[in-house]
Amino acid sequence: MSEKVALITGSSRGIGKAAALRLAEDGYDIVINYARSKKAALETAEEIESLGRKVLVIKANVGDVKKIKQMFAEIDEVYGRLDVFVNNAASGVLRPVMELEESHWDWTMNINSKALLFCAQEAAKLMDKNGGGKIVSISSLGSIRYLENYTTVGVSKAALEALTRYLAVELSAKNIVVNAVSGGAVDTEALKHFPNREELLAEARAKTPAGRMVEIDDIVNSVMFLVSEKAGMIRGQTLIVDGGISLLV
Repeated sequence: MSEKVALITGSSRGIGKAAALRLAEDGYDIVINYARSKKAALETAEEIESLGRKVLVIKANVGDVKKIKQMFAEIDEVYGRLDVFVNNAASGVLRPVMELEESHWDWTMNINSKALLFCAQEAAKLMDKNGGGKIVSISSLGSIRYLENYTTVGVSKAALEALTRYLAVELSAKNIVVNAVSGGAVDTEALKHFPNREELLAEARAKTPAGRMVEIDDIVNSVMFLVSEKAGMIRGQTLIVDGGISLLV
């Protein structure tokens, strides 16, 4: 049997990569999941191996339930267990409401919302073998407030947060703790796809009460807290990590 194992979806770069590295530093063997960035995923794997941890790299579009089941079957075959699942992979079509098409809606909801349900089902089966585990999803402020061009992503993240509450209740009997982290604007590669990126960054820099923007480490610090034993009685919550900007009108 392996030592403790963590799966981080969308972990070839950004917040996912940072979470994978931090979990490796904390003694976890890692499963890196990616959809397109094979080179980046392999580079991340090398960094994890340099920390002395085992790493498994799996290509899988988490919007596809068949691919999800294949991914978890491989995790079971290689490691035989799963202790932490960080649901980080995300995508979305950034357009005004009147320009959205059915394919845009389906794509975004599948990756950002449906993936959590079906990954959590498979994760729970593996976690149950070893007495429990932790699931943490990455959300965003667009789930609770209006952001320009963000309709599909915001709605999908709202669904993710609602699903977090339902999973927390129903998986507690298996000693599986489920929560989410919602961050303010973080200057990651994903933000480059926003047509109003510079405006978002300028607002975050100017208006965040904490005096600075949220950084990747702020999100990862919160993930690490939620997967620790110190957070065992926090269930079904979405921890907002935004330096206070969501408190402003």
